[in-house]
Amino acid sequence: MTAAPGRRSSTFTRLLRHGFTDASAAERLLDSPELAPLRDDPVLLEALGGTADPDLALLGLVRLLEAQQSPGARRELLDTLIAAKPLRDRLLGVLGASTALADHLARHPDDWQALVMYEAYDLHPGVEEFEAGLAEATDPVSLRVAYRRCLLSIAARDVCGTTGLAESAAELADLATATLRAALKIAEAAAPEDAALCRLAVIAMGKCGGHELNYVSDVDVIFVGEAAEGTDETLAVRAATRLASHMMRICSETTVEGSIWPVDANLRPEGRNGPLVRTLSSHLAYYQRWAKTWEFQALLKARPVAGDLDLGAEYVAAVQPLVWKAAERENFVPDVQKMRRRVVENIPVAEVDRQLKLGPGGLRDVEFAVQLLQLVHGRADTSLRSGTTLDALKALAAGGYVGRADAAQLDEAYRFLRSMEHRIQLFRLRRTHLVPEDEAELRRIGRSLGLRADPVADLHREWRRHAGVVRRLHEKLFYRPLLDAVAQLATGEARLSTEAARERMVALGYADPASALRHLEALASGVTRKAAIQRTLLPVLLGWFADSADPDAGLLNFRKVSDALGKTPWYLRLLRDEGAAAQNLARVLSAGRLAPDLLMRAPEAVALLGDGDGGGLEPRPRAHLEQEIHAAVKRADDAAQAVTAARGVRRRELFRTAAADIVGSYGTEEQPAEADQGALVDRVGGAVSDLTAATLAGTLRAVVRDGWGDELPTRFAVIGMGRFGGHELGYGSDADVLFVHEPRDGVDEREASQAANKVVSEMRRLLQIPSADPPLLIDADLRPEGKSGPMVRTLTSYAAYYRRWALTWESHALLRAEPVAGDEDLGRRFIELIDPLRYPADGLADEAVREIRRLKARMESERLPRGADPKLHAKLGPGGLSDVEWTVQLMQLRHGASEPGLRTTRTREALAAARAAGLITAEDAATLDEAWVLATRVRNAVMLVRGRAGDTFPTEPRELAAVGRYLGYGPGHAGDMLDAYRRTARRARGVVEELFYGIAER
Repeated sequence: MTAAPGRRSSTFTRLLRHGFTDASAAERLLDSPELAPLRDDPVLLEALGGTADPDLALLGLVRLLEAQQSPGARRELLDTLIAAKPLRDRLLGVLGASTALADHLARHPDDWQALVMYEAYDLHPGVEEFEAGLAEATDPVSLRVAYRRCLLSIAARDVCGTTGLAESAAELADLATATLRAALKIAEAAAPEDAALCRLAVIAMGKCGGHELNYVSDVDVIFVGEAAEGTDETLAVRAATRLASHMMRICSETTVEGSIWPVDANLRPEGRNGPLVRTLSSHLAYYQRWAKTWEFQALLKARPVAGDLDLGAEYVAAVQPLVWKAAERENFVPDVQKMRRRVVENIPVAEVDRQLKLGPGGLRDVEFAVQLLQLVHGRADTSLRSGTTLDALKALAAGGYVGRADAAQLDEAYRFLRSMEHRIQLFRLRRTHLVPEDEAELRRIGRSLGLRADPVADLHREWRRHAGVVRRLHEKLFYRPLLDAVAQLATGEARLSTEAARERMVALGYADPASALRHLEALASGVTRKAAIQRTLLPVLLGWFADSADPDAGLLNFRKVSDALGKTPWYLRLLRDEGAAAQNLARVLSAGRLAPDLLMRAPEAVALLGDGDGGGLEPRPRAHLEQEIHAAVKRADDAAQAVTAARGVRRRELFRTAAADIVGSYGTEEQPAEADQGALVDRVGGAVSDLTAATLAGTLRAVVRDGWGDELPTRFAVIGMGRFGGHELGYGSDADVLFVHEPRDGVDEREASQAANKVVSEMRRLLQIPSADPPLLIDADLRPEGKSGPMVRTLTSYAAYYRRWALTWESHALLRAEPVAGDEDLGRRFIELIDPLRYPADGLADEAVREIRRLKARMESERLPRGADPKLHAKLGPGGLSDVEWTVQLMQLRHGASEPGLRTTRTREALAAARAAGLITAEDAATLDEAWVLATRVRNAVMLVRGRAGDTFPTEPRELAAVGRYLGYGPGHAGDMLDAYRRTARRARGVVEELFYGIAER
């Protein structure tokens, strides 16, 4: 029967309004004969629209009606659906949330009757009710059918909101308990002789033991066996092992009705290498002598569930004292941390950000934190000894071990994340903790959680929000109680003991809690004004440190600065009164090694962080830097002292630049992170290049003054090359230079050359004297003839060489040449000399273009470090700095003579000029610019974090996380950062292949 066009149009609109995504298919299903009695029922669409997936629910309903064995059975189902709204909601709710349960109902069409009525007694059924539901199961197949029937009722209560997350998880654990008992009975019935020989207890572990099971999860167990009276122990253990193995197979194996869930006994002593069943005394001997910390953590949830419950109770009573002494074990905290890190490290990179359970900000973070606090404080406080995460969290809050607001937030986040996990697993009844990527699946999950306006976007927003709360767990664990503990303050609130505070620091993310507490005590104890101000500042500072990848370093560095400046009147006043100064300091001290190292050598530079209008972090102009350095040189007794003074200025200004970069990248509560990443890169490149030029100018003046007085016998200039000439130096860049001189009138050329060479030698020596300051390495390998050529030449010699011998690569290298120090007129004339070379009037011959391409390809193959991932190498990898720069420079060589805008040493300026001249599209220019900026920021980040230069992302997790924070990625999002870099570089490489390698000539 086909609906009339008019009604079809009206129904089509109503279907869309009720949340159907395939209204045409839904119309056809509604027109099926099975639904004829419901077709005009106005509440049907409303009920379907209330499900997680109306399309899925309607299809499941049609399948269920088709599966009814007789017209009478179909009529009974239809009549009940029409008359009973509760059944309608339950049945359609299940069909719209789970294809697996829809399949079960299609195979067992009478099982819908399990949803007809809920009496008061079975709203929250327990083990006894589930045992009754499984009582008729006598083999694995019938057990699976009965199990799914019971699961159907749990799912219906869950999706309809009759039960909450905690109740549903407890019901699933009780159903698992009943299932284990039924499976054991089947095994015993199959081998009564084994059952007569032994006592066998099944101990639930993990989520089953904690009464918080998922829809589909391994059920972790431990088996304890004892001999029946008059039986040999060895024979009894063998019999118990056979029963246990059979019980596991009954639950785990796949039959025509599918499987139930795997029974996992790998938490037993010695894991899968140990015997499946041990006696109680054997268990105790192992735990007392060999067990690792994680095994005691696992035993926290141990609960007897099947078999000989008296024996199970004896086991739990025997191991519990060992559990609550675990925190006294040597290396307890490192062991727990190591286990959590190992879990995270084993997650495939592509899955990290989709992991609800194991990833950063996931369920395991809450569970580990709660269990850690239980093991620490449960030794003395028995109220904390619950195997259920949410109950334990509530007890921790009641006992003052966790702030009530923090506990409430974590409770909410945990419930939301577990609910997501339940809805994901319920769909196909498969064990997974990954958030799907398919939009239809995300829509179903969002709707099932009550997010109806924009299910996909709202789900992502709520998921990230709650994951963020969990990630901040380590930041929000009661800073004030910590200070109370170490400073012995009376606040009128529950106060942690010193030992409890030490373990609490671990939960905050501190790798060395004892040292951290000593730092806090040194900073906050006492009655001085300094201690009082520190106590006011520290709770906030601890939060900012915890927001970094290395809280220990942040706190240690803060103590060092405070020790150095604590008696200086302006220091604490600056942090207390000047807005963002304290947060700027916290960011700088915990962002990596470079900035703190610079600050420790000149603690007074902290004053730069407190300028109210931000001017304290603005880079100083090159002229001002040169003026200050020249004044210092003038005051110095000799060249060595002068260069030491110049290095001091450089150190302070490097700190200013690094601090501004960190603050601009991290942002503060008052000032968000700077959106224009290109501006941050240009600021750093310009500041470091100006500072390097000023330092070289000061060093040159000091060398000339010591050796020749007021005037050198030859004019002398330093020409910046590479990134130096391009105003694009990073924190760890060498200074590429050329040296040029010209004898003064009346001076012999040999004398002039000797003087020039001595100047170069002395400048390099002085700048390379070992020092605590960052090194400034001069690299002159871009000179004519490279390392084989003279270090310094006259202007005439350069002219002769370039006229006769210049190679293509040298013209290429000269594109970034710019005078940086010494005789300005000589520098200008050097530029006039090389301009025709780098901007040839006739452009480049085809052979020259091919030569540049060959050089680039050879550099990529020869210079990329062995073992490095090319896709993540910021300099030489596809779409990295080299790709972008060589592409831009090829355009400069070809068109610089005719396009004045291209005659610049700066990459981004040249790229903008090429776009303006029509040599590259705006889209391609933007792609190259984005890639160049990102690669430059990666190199700067590596130097800031590690204190040494590098072109690839760090592999050490804390360092990688710190690079991520600098680049704008929060905790747990290192994978997002790496993916974004690969995408950006891949797009840039596509442009490079077209423009540089000529794959598609333009």
